[in-house]
Amino acid sequence: SSMPTFNAMEWLKGKRGSPRLVLVVVCVALLLDNMLLTVVVPIIPSFLYTTEHSRQDLAPASNQTPRPETPQGTPFSSVISLYDNTTHMSGSPETNLSEVSTNQSSPASCLEDTDFLEEENVRVGLLFASKAVVQLLVNPFVGPLTNRIGYHIPMFAGFAIMFVSTIMFAFSGTYPLLFVARSLQGVGSSFSSVAGLGMLASVYTDDHERGVAMGFALGGLAMGVLIGAPFGSVMYEFVGKSSPFLILAFLAVLDGDVQANPVLSSQSMEGTPLLTLLKDPYILISAGAICFANMGVGILEPTLPIWMMQTMCSPKWQLGMAFLPASISYLIGTNLFGLLANKMGRWLCSMIGMLIVGISLLCVPFAKNIYGLIGPNGGLGFAIGMVDSSMMPIMGYLVDIRHTSVYGSVYAIADVAFCMGFAIGPSTGGAIVRAIGFPYLMVIIGIINILYAPLCCFLRSPAAREEKMVSCIPCPPSTVALKPSICAALPLAWEESAARFAHEDAT
Repeated sequence: SSMPTFNAMEWLKGKRGSPRLVLVVVCVALLLDNMLLTVVVPIIPSFLYTTEHSRQDLAPASNQTPRPETPQGTPFSSVISLYDNTTHMSGSPETNLSEVSTNQSSPASCLEDTDFLEEENVRVGLLFASKAVVQLLVNPFVGPLTNRIGYHIPMFAGFAIMFVSTIMFAFSGTYPLLFVARSLQGVGSSFSSVAGLGMLASVYTDDHERGVAMGFALGGLAMGVLIGAPFGSVMYEFVGKSSPFLILAFLAVLDGDVQANPVLSSQSMEGTPLLTLLKDPYILISAGAICFANMGVGILEPTLPIWMMQTMCSPKWQLGMAFLPASISYLIGTNLFGLLANKMGRWLCSMIGMLIVGISLLCVPFAKNIYGLIGPNGGLGFAIGMVDSSMMPIMGYLVDIRHTSVYGSVYAIADVAFCMGFAIGPSTGGAIVRAIGFPYLMVIIGIINILYAPLCCFLRSPAAREEKMVSCIPCPPSTVALKPSICAALPLAWEESAARFAHEDAT
């Protein structure tokens, strides 16, 4: 007798509509998106310095800082001394190396062209922000689109665009091409994120289960952030610039094979208009918490590696490893508070998270080496995990009790808030660092988070819309005292139970 064969495509078709399969697909999509998001963080500043500064060396600029010379008048190599803790010279081997030692006891000697790096701070910030800005512009169209055509087609479109962006990153060698690749990633990310989160909210209708599922999906996002920066820095250092992007492109193709079979049936749904949702004060407070909490790490992405190069003489591999504590703690925070946030109160969890974000950012400038960044970055990642795992389910819950239970538009708003943090942060961070310095930038964004945190108190018991409330028999005083939230918005299905409570109280 012939052995039974396992057909993966048939299995996927049989599992179509399964909440767990939807969760896995969304988790993998967020994982790859955020690996691509962060894999460029340690690569781009180093790559641009290596390529563009070497071009400036061929045509010296008048505003370039003079470099120390050997007794024979030969300048030192700028690129190698920037990223390694050894200094190589193109002059005579008899020259005394100790005169220009680049050890950590003399940070001022780490960089020989500070002016170029300060200018690069702005350019790298704009490049990183371009993805978020494009995503910000596309999101308002993707939300209503998912309401009309379902979640599958936008999800698959996001994968296809992401694949093209990854290939562009692998083979682009100039700033304009890298800028286009990063912007294209924003389009793909918009489709994947909005469709993915909306798909999750539609299959997990129970508020507690939805919170756990969102925490798990954000864990996939955290894994992408966790793996991305260290993976990028190590592969760039020891293999080459193209290698991490080609591996990501291969993983994206595998994910595309799964998405080629719809995991959820497409159907047209009439949701609440986007502008109506934007006028909801509870949704705006939730979106603001997501924006400001993520703005902290958004600002750090372009500015922290360059600050480390200026003050710590950090080699290339450390520029990505500095984000490792934040990524690990974010992974822990999202999964832990996906379970706990509903029990302790999502508003309280988010408020505490924003306070910790502010304190962690205030502590970053005190670090003297990469080990000094472990505590502040770890606290930052854990706190952002608290905020994200609380606010994402709250957005779905607010739509349930105050609007129509269709989630494309509300998660477009959530993604817009996330992107605003990663657009405003990097685009302004470089210019602010150049004007007032990196430590003062950390103070500003830290204080903003601390001041915003108390607004989360308004999310403690959001009021339901009148059309969502029931014109039923009033609950007895004893029931109101025990469960005031039940009597605030009883669904129609509970009308009979409410009548029974009233009868029992009367008897």
